[in-house]
Amino acid sequence: MTNHSAITPAAFTTIGADRPSRWVITCDHATNKVPADINGGDLGLPAKDMNRHIAYDVGADGVSTRLAELLDAPYVRSEFSRLVIDPNRGDNDPTLVMKLYDGSIIPANRHVDADEVQRRRETLHKPYHDAVSEVIARREQPLICAIHSFTPQLKGGDMRPWHVGVLFAEDDRLARPFLDLIYQQDDICTGENEPYGGHLPGDALDRHAMQPGHPNILIEVRNDLIETETQQKAWATRLAPILQQALINSGL
Repeated sequence: MTNHSAITPAAFTTIGADRPSRWVITCDHATNKVPADINGGDLGLPAKDMNRHIAYDVGADGVSTRLAELLDAPYVRSEFSRLVIDPNRGDNDPTLVMKLYDGSIIPANRHVDADEVQRRRETLHKPYHDAVSEVIARREQPLICAIHSFTPQLKGGDMRPWHVGVLFAEDDRLARPFLDLIYQQDDICTGENEPYGGHLPGDALDRHAMQPGHPNILIEVRNDLIETETQQKAWATRLAPILQQALINSGL
């Protein structure tokens, strides 16, 4: 089952809205698409930049799609590039619309004013979050699992050794038992709140899980490990039983 916003068809897609699982899978940075009403569908960046992590989370959509199937869970994904407006930022976050990211200037964002930010917020950011809220509201005792990916190296930065990062803030009801299990996987190098720390106030999980009190976990997979469909399905197949066992162990 797929639902689209009546206001902005490109804002989001919901897959499997009627699946029975308590799990809700989200992918904030699923795509590098630019809506046609944003500078004619072109941010002015070369294809090389639009195909790297600054524009979307490479491989995360494929992992999320298969993970949701395995967990028999609904899946909500964004349908616009994070460079248009970032769904994983709060409404008033200064990085909501980026003008410079990891060494690349975003030409179509250089002169974006407050009115344009508000327009993107109303037509893209808000419909996506409304869709996530709607799916969560249909479940008793929902569990939120956000899937992201990270680049092996930022420009000028050190190589990142982790295969997977598990991010959480003060609510570690799911993250801690998940970490206990994944640390037992000798071939997976796991970072705890790496390569980023916890959640930002107002970000997607803060909005949909932390504030309403739903158990949650954010999983980051290094994007060079999930470039192909085969790799994406393999990682989803690896992660699904760990999530299920973590839930059992948590007693939630």
